[in-house]
Amino acid sequence: MNIAHWLLRIARVGGGEPALFKGAEMVADYAGFARAAEGLARALVEDGLSPGDRVGLFMKNGPEYLIVYYGVWLAGGAVVPINAKLHPKEAAWILADSGASRAFVTPDLGPDLGAETEVPLTDVTGPAFTQMTEADPLPLVARAEDDLAWLFYTSGTTGKPKGVQITHGMITATSLCYPLDVDPVTAEDAAFYAAPMSHGAGIYAPIHVRMGAQHICPADGGFDPDEVLSLSESHGSTSMFLAPTMVRRLTDAAKAAGHRAAGIKTIVYGGGPMYLADIEEAVDWFGPKFVQIYGQGECPMAITALSRAEVADRSHPNWRARLASVGRAQSQVEVVIGDADGAPLPPGEIGEIMVRGAPVMPGYWNAPEATAKTLKDGWLMTGDIGVMDADGYLTLQDRSKDVIISGGSNIYPREVEEVLLHHDSVHEVSVVGRPSEEWGEDVVAFVVPAPGAKMDPGLLDTFCRENIARFKRPKAYFALPELPKNNYGKVLKTELRKQLTEET
Repeated sequence: MNIAHWLLRIARVGGGEPALFKGAEMVADYAGFARAAEGLARALVEDGLSPGDRVGLFMKNGPEYLIVYYGVWLAGGAVVPINAKLHPKEAAWILADSGASRAFVTPDLGPDLGAETEVPLTDVTGPAFTQMTEADPLPLVARAEDDLAWLFYTSGTTGKPKGVQITHGMITATSLCYPLDVDPVTAEDAAFYAAPMSHGAGIYAPIHVRMGAQHICPADGGFDPDEVLSLSESHGSTSMFLAPTMVRRLTDAAKAAGHRAAGIKTIVYGGGPMYLADIEEAVDWFGPKFVQIYGQGECPMAITALSRAEVADRSHPNWRARLASVGRAQSQVEVVIGDADGAPLPPGEIGEIMVRGAPVMPGYWNAPEATAKTLKDGWLMTGDIGVMDADGYLTLQDRSKDVIISGGSNIYPREVEEVLLHHDSVHEVSVVGRPSEEWGEDVVAFVVPAPGAKMDPGLLDTFCRENIARFKRPKAYFALPELPKNNYGKVLKTELRKQLTEET
């Protein structure tokens, strides 16, 4: 089934309901949203787009993002969303690798991309785009569930990104997991696109379209915590996906303003480690508004979930361990912990997280070797290391490449990071391994001090000795004004390791 069916269905029965907003301004109801997408689909087909052809998006968040998504899908094509924070050379490489026939851009990004690619670009704020959306409606082009809908390029920290093939069936499966495992959606709700629509936030758009919810894009296309608080209050019943670093910024802004975010219904967080200290502080301030999900581009947003009640619970004997987990398997997948050969391990054993089910990708774009390495006997080998308890709660340890082996013992950086983040002088921290002739690797910590604080290695060392085994504590501490991060807010441990190499 073509996922765009959902837009046409809701437009028929609720066409007059509000749909797309830019800031506080409504720019289209559902009838207007569907009409613009149908017109765009006609224009694309008349310009030569065939079923399965790829169309790039190098845009900041805005209502046009959804119009392009659905216009391309209605025409039978596949979208290639590109993070707006990427360099134009990186965006041009993705367009070339995907074989995109054209791309849509916002005016702040289009000129620089145009200097790097010969792919035709259309400014979504210009008259040419408006003319395309006003073309005669095109009947929906039928697509099968295993047809490509979205080509998602991974945010790898080394080498070129890989194109994850996301099918119509995968989006359907992920969408159905949302009300079952994450949060119910009604027509009275609003989805706020604070995180990039090229990523997880965009994956959650179809279920909100299906239910006739409102779609709110920031006025300037970026993440502004104060705008999130203001617009959520004016709209009410607002939900959003945020990366952990964004939750941290939102909490800081809300506390500074004394704002309890009454208009926010749900904050779904994921895409990186959310440390206990941060989520405890967020729940204490905002209340029970948080749901955690764990997914990858290869199984988008749909591996596990930790419910609102579980995130907020402080009465269960194991509440702290559960809060440190990423929850239990979502409804459309099986999740197991495997050994080095992929054999399932019993509860409590640490190994690689393996997933199979309807939301799992069929493979990478034009990368058969990478596909064969990642998909084995029907299982997605995530590359993440974790442990599952007897009740099915999955706790992430680290990426397999980030595990530190010191003196023959495995040390998981996140465990050390969790401890350090409970010290009042630490705002952010990242732990990596440093080559050691004696031990193989030493544990070292890069620390961003809390505002007004200074890093004291002696105090931190004492704190670690009081809370974790001696062999796990860092052998050295380095103060940084900020941690290096990629465009999705993930800490670049490769850059930290590079700094260690340069210092030696």
